Amino acid sequence: MQPYFLALTTVQDYESFVGKRVLVTGGAGFVGSNLASRLVDIGAHVVVLDNFFTGYKENLAGLPVELVEGDVEDSLLVRRLVSSVEYVFHLAVRNIIVSTKEPVKDFTTNVGGTINVLEACLVEKSHIKRLVYTSSVSVYGNARYLPVNEDDPKIILNPYAAGKLSAENYCMAYFETYGLPVSIVRYSNVYGPKQRPENPYCGVVSKFVSNALAGTPLRIYGDGEQTRDFTYVDDAVEATTRAALVSPGLVFNVGSGVETSINTLARLIIEETGSQCAIEYVDKRDIDDVRRRVVNIELARHFLRWSPMVSLRKGIKRTVEWVLLSRKEGD
Repeated sequence: MQPYFLALTTVQDYESFVGKRVLVTGGAGFVGSNLASRLVDIGAHVVVLDNFFTGYKENLAGLPVELVEGDVEDSLLVRRLVSSVEYVFHLAVRNIIVSTKEPVKDFTTNVGGTINVLEACLVEKSHIKRLVYTSSVSVYGNARYLPVNEDDPKIILNPYAAGKLSAENYCMAYFETYGLPVSIVRYSNVYGPKQRPENPYCGVVSKFVSNALAGTPLRIYGDGEQTRDFTYVDDAVEATTRAALVSPGLVFNVGSGVETSINTLARLIIEETGSQCAIEYVDKRDIDDVRRRVVNIELARHFLRWSPMVSLRKGIKRTVEWVLLSRKEGD
């Protein structure tokens, strides 16, 4: 069970970040760049570490961040960057597709890189106010019960999930053993602006929006009745930021709390884009073949004083608008 007694009853004011140096690993990626933007808005001095494997410098265009090109596998670099900050948000990761193809590399980056961050924070513990690790609901696999609670059994279906759960366990071990102030958030199918459809590793929402706008078929694995819990990126960023401001040692599901089928998602995107594209059904997916997924977000509601604010329909509308604007600006 979660250690409820550790949580604060209220979330501290965002003034905690004003003027503070904050490190975001993977900060040029989809979620990372949105988080970096939010932290800048609330007055933080943001340092971004990214190797641009899936991140883009364009995601940080116009943001007054200190950008460092490098890898979390570089322990000396990580130590140097952590030595000058007070908050660390660790988002650097190899995604599920790459992780499945290269499980050894997944381990060295997703697990080894996390240990490098933990070790650096431990050495600099005297001034580290919080390390927030971003995990994934993939650790639940095909859950036995819905909605999924944070302390439900973990069912590992692929190397990516194995790496995420392993990294989580190391984070909790450093919290319990060394008193390192760590919080963990588990994202569920985050989508929205800066999730670039040209990136071969982007999520289903971005792919569907891109195809719908191009008039090409939306390819759905299986019968399309499999479900997911889609989370708009601004909501995910808000929960992540708040996780740095409550007592450490807690794990939070970050989702919408709404179960949506892939067929419903496709119809919403076709409606929002006004597309005449077809839907094609193909063989079931080889990885992450989860039939149903929706998470319980009551812990985040209670301790973070957070609730998702953007509905799926509204989030899709904003995503379509961003894709169209980015294409126009690229002309």
